[in-house]
Amino acid sequence: MTNLPIHFYPVTDMPRTASPSQQGQDQRRARAAKPARRLTKFWPPNEVNLFLPTPNRDRFAITEVEQVEQLDHADNKELLAKLAGNSAAEALMHQYGGMTNLAQASFDELQLVKGIGKSKAAAIKSAFLLAQRLTRESYAESPVLDTPERIADLLREQNRVYTVENFQVVFLNTRRRLIAVENISQGTLDTILVHAREVFAPAIARRASAIALVHNHPSGDPTPSEADIKVTRDLIRAGQLLNIQMLDHIILGKRTEERPRDFISLREAGYFYS
Repeated sequence: MTNLPIHFYPVTDMPRTASPSQQGQDQRRARAAKPARRLTKFWPPNEVNLFLPTPNRDRFAITEVEQVEQLDHADNKELLAKLAGNSAAEALMHQYGGMTNLAQASFDELQLVKGIGKSKAAAIKSAFLLAQRLTRESYAESPVLDTPERIADLLREQNRVYTVENFQVVFLNTRRRLIAVENISQGTLDTILVHAREVFAPAIARRASAIALVHNHPSGDPTPSEADIKVTRDLIRAGQLLNIQMLDHIILGKRTEERPRDFISLREAGYFYS
């Protein structure tokens, strides 16, 4: 067997292996020596670039007050875009034209619009329901409903979304404060049937001393029909027998340039006699 020569490295010539701590220090020095990568994307002033250092982020951030002001000045399509996105909001406004028609759209009808699925349809319907509930939100003390305007204000948003006539009764105590509102009957586009027992049975159960009637005209024209006037006078007579005063009958419609008020008070119009 051939003996191979064995070479020994002199101590000074042996390759040096850096320790783990030394390797880490070298890597950090190398990274620090590299020039910083420039960001080439331009960010609009109302967006925050999270890749920028903190002082620059603060310079582009908008305050809460500015955000609220932007929403206050936004049009309907821009507000809808917050719920459904820009393309879907544009399609909704093209399909329905305005908020009233959109609020009346059913859950299934909304999903027929391009870009609207179940989640976006639910978000839109939820927004309108919140607006309705805001008008009915409980107060520290029940509101006084002693004028046609106050009664109309209470039920306007609820009736705005109805596509057929709905008849509601407002129950009041001796001080004309609200006890409750109850939906008594639902009709067709232009007809509604109301019986005295449906109106006064719950009034007696709630110990109401007075009531006010409210119903909507889906056509938008609040002018009372002959049937509206007849029902009003029949209920006035029934209330007199039961010693429950009928304060008014409000018909809700839509405001126009020729008709600045979106409701009619049958008492003010002179129809309140038995």
